[in-house]
Amino acid sequence: MFTDTHTHMDSKSFNEDCHEALMRAYDNGVTRIINVGFNRETIPSTLKLCADYDFVYAAVGWHPQDAKDMTAADLEELEQLCKLPKVVAIGEIGLDYYWDTSPKDVQQRVFREQIRLAKRLSMPIVIHNREAHQDILTILREENAAEVGGVMHCFSGSWETAKACLDMNFHISFGGPITFKNAVQPKEVLARVPLHRLLIETDAPYLTPHPYRGKRNETGYVKLVAEAAAEIKGISVEELARATTQNAIFLFGL
Repeated sequence: MFTDTHTHMDSKSFNEDCHEALMRAYDNGVTRIINVGFNRETIPSTLKLCADYDFVYAAVGWHPQDAKDMTAADLEELEQLCKLPKVVAIGEIGLDYYWDTSPKDVQQRVFREQIRLAKRLSMPIVIHNREAHQDILTILREENAAEVGGVMHCFSGSWETAKACLDMNFHISFGGPITFKNAVQPKEVLARVPLHRLLIETDAPYLTPHPYRGKRNETGYVKLVAEAAAEIKGISVEELARATTQNAIFLFGL
């Protein structure tokens, strides 16, 4: 039984076959999915998805690319939505210095506000980090995010960064890139992450694993991520699936 801890099955790319894709995933052994709503458009569609399917849960938050659009009213609404029974985390939140569609100071302010909300509600957080490793670590430390912990989504940093996150009560999650031949660093980091702090994900429809790279990703492909992670860890796929599912149940209270 696999758990995809980060997916976007409400994406427009699934408009024609979302149900079929979810059923393919379920038939492939994916029995828990966390769908992520990250702005004014995708938060409602994520909540609808988890209302329609028993095995789909929700994380809701404001993505750093959309930080410039988040208002005080949005933050208040987010607080109310987080009280819904199937909302299990605040995310994805963080910093994105690659696209830089929102000013860095705005991203940082919105990131801090959502960490503080998570602490008020005692909820884990899902971190998006792109080319902002040092600022992410600084803010997590300054805001004492270790109090709630969470997950570093689709981790792409060094072992030193991973170790700092582990020390702050965070799990480390890996997706499709660990199946790529040239993805040396993610594989090296995954090998060192303790099994009890490891999660897997797809980030569908993005970051499609081999051998489907270049095509649309879907949550059922988390099995391919699990197979790659098990090989890197030198354990069976069954053990990897069992451990990462238990980790997800523990972290998100599924």
